[in-house]
Amino acid sequence: EAVAAEWMLEFACCCLCRHFGEGRAAEFRRWRDVAQALIDGLSKIPTHQKKIVYLCQLLIRIENGKNLECCFENDERISPLESALSFWTLLEREEIKLEKRHEDIRRLIQIQIIAVHMENGYFKEAAEVLERLFTDSETDKPLRVKLATVIKSKDPYVPLLQTFSYNLLISKIKSYVELFMKENETNFLIQEATKQVESKGLGATALQNKTVNVTENHKWNLKTKQRFVLSIILLRDMLGRMQNCCLNVDFSLVWMYINCLLGLNSLQNVEKHGDALAFGRRRQRWTYKEDLALKSGIREFGVGNWAKILVHGDFNNRTSVMLKDRWRTL
Repeated sequence: EAVAAEWMLEFACCCLCRHFGEGRAAEFRRWRDVAQALIDGLSKIPTHQKKIVYLCQLLIRIENGKNLECCFENDERISPLESALSFWTLLEREEIKLEKRHEDIRRLIQIQIIAVHMENGYFKEAAEVLERLFTDSETDKPLRVKLATVIKSKDPYVPLLQTFSYNLLISKIKSYVELFMKENETNFLIQEATKQVESKGLGATALQNKTVNVTENHKWNLKTKQRFVLSIILLRDMLGRMQNCCLNVDFSLVWMYINCLLGLNSLQNVEKHGDALAFGRRRQRWTYKEDLALKSGIREFGVGNWAKILVHGDFNNRTSVMLKDRWRTL
């Protein structure tokens, strides 16, 4: 489960980054909930995944940056952007080399924390935030003095705040995310599988080379094709379920799906019914026994819980989408 959770978290982070960059709010919120559930399930953040966790938390808070009613910390005074700043600080610590881009984003977040408070008419709170954000260091002093003057003016539309706008902050964060995605463009499953093989002292290099050759030549054997198609079908059903009730996901089902993806479960079923799982599969008539299993499952788990009904019922190579369609027909 720990290994599977790492794969899922990396995938969720990639989805968050992509949807944040493309401005897809609904999709971002869906994957935000998935990522948050996975992060909450971690007893300890693995060292190699710290950047992923910090980036997810940063993006979640930036997305809610202008909503002062939203609170991520125990202290209600801490706004989403101030919370985001703490995760940006953690991200900076994970960087091997700090660049000007990092400093620019830090300054933008600091300025926008003040700006958002002023836009909402919270001038006293803006002054309190200024005291929390800035130390007495000489490097912070010029900006601290400028922001103190801005707060006294009680004008949220002064040139300083307009120049270092929220849109500019979003643009800079998107640039950082794009670079992060390029630097972390990897095949997670192959990476983790190679680590597992190496830890057992097996031929990791041979495994990696063999996989690369298969990928390059597109010479997939039947079993690989079957497993790939099943992966798509199961992942689609799982994400459909997550979209409907993201925070109430039965994660035991997630692990079952992942096992199927990895060929650890239901592989014999794939081999037996490979043709039925191929694209453009043959339609199978629903049997009386399957209809009874469907009705029984609905009585036990309720309409909409198709994944649970599928797991606990006796069905002939069906998916949760098929169960939903059949129930609509009935």
